[in-house]
Amino acid sequence: MTPAALVPLVVLLPLLGAATALILGRHRRAQIVVSTAVLAAVAVVAAVLLAEVDRTGTGVTVAVGAWPAPYGIVLVVDRLSAIMIVISALVLLGVLLYAVGQGVADRHRETPVSIFHPTYLILSAGVFNAFIAGDLFNLYVGFEILLSASYVLLTLGGTGERIRAGVTYILVSLVSSLFFLSAIALIYGATGTANMAQLSVRLAELPQDVQLILHLLLLVAFGIKAAVFPLSFWLPDSYPTAPAPVTAVFAGLLTKVGVYAIIRSETVIFAENDLTPLLMVVGGLTMLIGILGALTQADIKRLLSFTLVSHIGYMIFGIALASVAGLAATVYYVVHHITVQTTLFLTTGLIERFGGATSINRLAGLLAASPPLAILFFVPALNLGGIPPFSGFLGKVGLFVAGADAVGGTDAAGEIGPGTSAPAWLIWTVIAVGALTSLITLYALARFWNMAFWRGRDELTGYESVLLSSVQEAPDGGVVTATRTTPWLMVGVTTGMVVLTLLLTVFAGPLFDLAGRAAENLRDPSVYVSLVFPGGVG
Repeated sequence: MTPAALVPLVVLLPLLGAATALILGRHRRAQIVVSTAVLAAVAVVAAVLLAEVDRTGTGVTVAVGAWPAPYGIVLVVDRLSAIMIVISALVLLGVLLYAVGQGVADRHRETPVSIFHPTYLILSAGVFNAFIAGDLFNLYVGFEILLSASYVLLTLGGTGERIRAGVTYILVSLVSSLFFLSAIALIYGATGTANMAQLSVRLAELPQDVQLILHLLLLVAFGIKAAVFPLSFWLPDSYPTAPAPVTAVFAGLLTKVGVYAIIRSETVIFAENDLTPLLMVVGGLTMLIGILGALTQADIKRLLSFTLVSHIGYMIFGIALASVAGLAATVYYVVHHITVQTTLFLTTGLIERFGGATSINRLAGLLAASPPLAILFFVPALNLGGIPPFSGFLGKVGLFVAGADAVGGTDAAGEIGPGTSAPAWLIWTVIAVGALTSLITLYALARFWNMAFWRGRDELTGYESVLLSSVQEAPDGGVVTATRTTPWLMVGVTTGMVVLTLLLTVFAGPLFDLAGRAAENLRDPSVYVSLVFPGGVG
């Protein structure tokens, strides 16, 4: 089988699996087997594609229905796409196994199998479709698949709190989709195409003010989906209400699809239209506002949701640098953040089961009660906080070094850089904000660990501390739930995810090299264009 024949499988397998799981609605074990096999197969296919595109140095394209670009749908897998599919497939598979363990223990009250498995596979298809879309409309379709599936997953259980969060989520997503669809219509009207490779040539021929309007429309649409400031207000109230596996996959993956779309638009579609200063400011504010919100949270799920917002700012900063070093660090940081953020939310699910709550006002003594659980939280928390030598530290250093190189006009190899239009003071300011954000992240997570794990149970009642003086409960009041047993599968999957985060550190050198090769392709839009149009753009 040729590599091109493998490309459609990353979307077709989850869709076929979803249909099969729906048919097998009365056969719980069969559904689990189908879902697990499908995502494992996609992970293998993605790994083969990554090896192939890295070997060839360009990528693989498929014209669906044998309709050549730009008349038909083109699926494109380059190094960036392949990296995103591999890490997404691994995370989706891990979260699925975690959900299976939780469902068995709870008798599928929160994740009813007949609904959960088909919807989860449809969500996976939407994620993979977005990563291989070669035109804006197919990317839009991928986002809409995500929207329809994520709304179902978000409201599993049918509680009032989840329905309210789901309504907010879907309204915001529909507004984002409206911006996206309007941008596609205007772009098609102005250029006669929605193919990204062709747009990289035709948009440059439009007047600058027209380019700017189209550029901003797409950024707003993608910015809402990526949860960048000031378009991130919806996320902290939406994600924490869902079941633990759903929250984990939402936090780890869905915002990164928006980040991926921003990378594509900035490096391919609008490569010649520079909005670097705006992206720098947005990135810095996203870091700062997000982490300040995290400081006021007593509930760990809301705290992690705010840190999720803040760390999107690092990725926007790397995109704004537009250099090979900046984009390479961004790609590495995206992979790091998908893995670590998912792991922390999975660990939070274990904390909720073991301790009966997720608020630091109601948790204590977990270190003595369960040392393994303390380690499972402590390691990714240090990683997210940027403590050396973890991948979070390496990714942030890569971004900061790329920023310093941009100020000096050179890249990491000592060659002349792309010459960012952002002033030096702005770049240094964002670097300083990034360092401060990392320290505050570490403080917020250390405060939770200290209160929930280190503090003794005998100190819980009437405990007073400056660490608790400025925190507030979640809107639901942080109701304590009954303590339940923790299934071995949930613990095993979470342990595996922690190991995966550590592997990002152990193999940071090869991963940075791979990210660097992906960034070289991104920095030269002609590579993407020649991949889609080998004979030249018409």
